[in-house]
Amino acid sequence: MDHASTVSDEVRALGRELRRAIPEVYRGYAQLRKAALAPGELDVRTKELIALAIAVTRECDGCIASHAQGAPHAGATEAQVAEALGVAVLMNGGPGTVYAPRAFAAFREFVAAPRSPAEPHTRQGNFTADSNTSCPTPP
Repeated sequence: MDHASTVSDEVRALGRELRRAIPEVYRGYAQLRKAALAPGELDVRTKELIALAIAVTRECDGCIASHAQGAPHAGATEAQVAEALGVAVLMNGGPGTVYAPRAFAAFREFVAAPRSPAEPHTRQGNFTADSNTSCPTPP
């Protein structure tokens, strides 16, 4: 298992316990996520690219793993991810040169070994509060 998959699995496992303690918060977050990533004036691919760049900015490995997995599901290409990450480097300077390559590697990891729909935390846009996904999607 590669780094992004490991991070995703760890975040998901830890989050389950908190989700059990505060299910309404996680349901609310799930609704927010669904609304924010729904197609509108921006398509889902563009929104995943924005989220991936923000994940780099926030230096959040769990968020990087989540949106690196979501980007190819939304149809993002390697070249599109690279350009979005270039903007993240521009806006973040030195830290961007650390986290953008992590995001690029995570994207490549998920493209090379996508999870099957049978696996519980595959992101297909039909997220519910009971799904087992990684940060920033509720675990």
